[in-house]
Amino acid sequence: MAELIFFGHDAHDPALQRRIVAFENAGAVVRAFTMRRGPAFETPWVNVDLGETRDAAFGQRIAALMKAAPVVRAHRETLRRADVLYARNLDMLALAAWAKRTSGSNAALVYECLDIHRFMTREDALGAAMRNLERTLLRGVSLVVVSSPAFVREYFDKRQPGRVRAMLIENRLPWGFDYGARPASPPARTGPIRIGWFGNLRCRRSLSLLLALAKRFPDRVVVSMRGAPARTELGDFEAGLAGLANVSFGGRYKWPDDLAAIYAEVDLVWAGDFHDPGANSKWLLPNRLYEGGYYCAPPLAPADSETGRWIEAHGFGFTLPEPLEETLPAFVETLGRARILEARATLAAAPDGAFLQPRDELRAVIETAQAERAR
Repeated sequence: MAELIFFGHDAHDPALQRRIVAFENAGAVVRAFTMRRGPAFETPWVNVDLGETRDAAFGQRIAALMKAAPVVRAHRETLRRADVLYARNLDMLALAAWAKRTSGSNAALVYECLDIHRFMTREDALGAAMRNLERTLLRGVSLVVVSSPAFVREYFDKRQPGRVRAMLIENRLPWGFDYGARPASPPARTGPIRIGWFGNLRCRRSLSLLLALAKRFPDRVVVSMRGAPARTELGDFEAGLAGLANVSFGGRYKWPDDLAAIYAEVDLVWAGDFHDPGANSKWLLPNRLYEGGYYCAPPLAPADSETGRWIEAHGFGFTLPEPLEETLPAFVETLGRARILEARATLAAAPDGAFLQPRDELRAVIETAQAERAR
């Protein structure tokens, strides 16, 4: 079995936790070196704690990397035994590249890029410096894992042409977990249209659109939110919901245990994102596309986005043109139950593989990275 060392930016991040477990389910022997945005805790995987960082505090994160260096260096023998060093995010790639060089490891280096940070697309000196750093690090990378083809098409091919061997690993539900059975025949419903916004809640425009919809249609629309609001972006999150009887926030949920219940409660899943409207938000494919699809909850997203193009290509939900402040309420006002039921039935008839990760996909990542290293 391959030995894989996973460099992670936040051990508290559920998506990071899922990736580590998924690699273990794929047969890899995994040891993680992780920072954390929160208190220390006992991880269910073999882990080396690299200390605490804060969201959006980039100066502090640079300092944390410097503090982590001697901790990583103390594990030189482990690094030399590894077959793959797998780094999630650019700062972890920098740490993994340094660890590989200083330990003399011959491991394949993999860069997992699930977001293109707004720093990387800036046209000023900071943006140029970040891309130069990325370009330097990419020289030692065997494989770049991306969750959306638009990251390659719109960013790497244009900003780092010819420097990336990319592999697409969509944010499908990872293999090896129990998600329960898919709804074979979604039931017809009555009552208000229930719209769910789940996951990492960080987009102010999405929040504004959904709250405006709830205010305009108090008897026709119910908005349900679950997950973790990004306090750096939505510091007034609870205040915005106050006084709206048809809007609820149920807090964090347990993954995957609660997925079936939260998606069963909604008719539509909000899949739009405008956190970085000119770039990353237009390019990403969010987890809730696949989670909602598995449980037959149709997505709703802006047409001019990779998410919208994915929906239209598969016929799996609804897309709307800009300006959404006008088209979203107009869509909801005319949306009938029959149309929702038809969209749910389309999802129910889709193959599981549209939403579930193939069993051998992460094993293929390891094998491809090792083959690229050997070239």
